[in-house]
Amino acid sequence: MAEKSSGAVGRGSLFQRLHRAFHRSTAGRGWRLGSELELMHRAMGFAALGFLTLVPLLIVVAAADPANGQGFAEWLSDGLGVSQASRDEVERLFTRPGKVLESTTAFGLAALAVFGLTFGSAVQTGYEKVWELPSARWHTMWRHLVWLAVLVGYLVLSAHFTVQTEGEPVPSWQVALTALSAVLFFWWSQRLLLGGRVSWGALLPGSVATVVGLVGLRVFSRYVFSPLIATNAVIYGPVGTVLVIQSWLVGVGFVVFGGALVGRLLHEEHPRRPLLRRWHHE
Repeated sequence: MAEKSSGAVGRGSLFQRLHRAFHRSTAGRGWRLGSELELMHRAMGFAALGFLTLVPLLIVVAAADPANGQGFAEWLSDGLGVSQASRDEVERLFTRPGKVLESTTAFGLAALAVFGLTFGSAVQTGYEKVWELPSARWHTMWRHLVWLAVLVGYLVLSAHFTVQTEGEPVPSWQVALTALSAVLFFWWSQRLLLGGRVSWGALLPGSVATVVGLVGLRVFSRYVFSPLIATNAVIYGPVGTVLVIQSWLVGVGFVVFGGALVGRLLHEEHPRRPLLRRWHHE
């Protein structure tokens, strides 16, 4: 009986030691910060606002750009990394670009602007929570507009540059340039939305982690979301395609905020410079 008790105590103490070790580790700290950040909740908010903002905006931009005949559907399909059969389902979901400008109203554009500012605010709040910073003052809202405009421009340029013919290999220099531009965009995005309260050096690991996560998400999408689009389109119709796209956007939001969180942990494990710059005025 005594042997059993000592064995149970030994196992219990082993679990306790493992729990304490995990609690003190970088992974344990990341788990706690992710829980406090409510990472999945913020990712779902990112997906909802991103769908309301980016999809209409990019469709309008595609309609105004005669050089890109495929429109927004081609861009989204390339981002998802889906097969040709699933590309066809995505293209059926969206209005032909030529019809968009005719039906666009001033009220619709105003609604897009409101949703866009809210989207930028949500991303900024997520970054502030990652770095445990106080909310920025109201007069810094101009950053949301600048960030949204640069985001749309970046996505448009990326779409023109990265869309490939099916089965055609992607040159290595193009892959490197795409990855570099993505790192620079997320690096600048954090710096802008955080109002310069975190140094450039501290933000770089998060930008790299975000891009690595997006590459992983693209691979995952090709093997999971791509067949789901074709299957859901048969079962649920266009609504099924929307559900898959929305799920993919949740993944993008998770990677954006999770990458920033991983970057903070990496920076604090190997500090090279002061983490925060004290700014008395925004």
